[in-house]
Amino acid sequence: MADKNKINVLLVEDEENIAKMLMLNLELENYDVKLANDGIKALQLFQKNSFDLVILDVMLPELNGYDICEEIRKTNKQIPILFLTAKNTGEEKIKGLKLGADDYITKPFNLEEFIL
Repeated sequence: MADKNKINVLLVEDEENIAKMLMLNLELENYDVKLANDGIKALQLFQKNSFDLVILDVMLPELNGYDICEEIRKTNKQIPILFLTAKNTGEEKIKGLKLGADDYITKPFNLEEFIL
């Protein structure tokens, strides 16, 4: 069961090393993190749990981050969504923001800046 005092985060990342590093650092900052390594699992977790923040990669197995963002926004307009992705063109950033993301950070990224 999730701690009511912690911020619940859905982390959607298929690169194992990045996922482990992000989970560790978010947990050290007192976040409760659930990991999905593909798009279908991400939507299943989102539908079954209550989250305060979604962190999405774009390039994922099964369903991409843009599609996940679009699906989440159909039912939840308030939850903050952050893209964290290697897709770094202006066009891709605009697409993510237009689909409802609150921010778009590109890889490689500064961990301290990300946590803040």
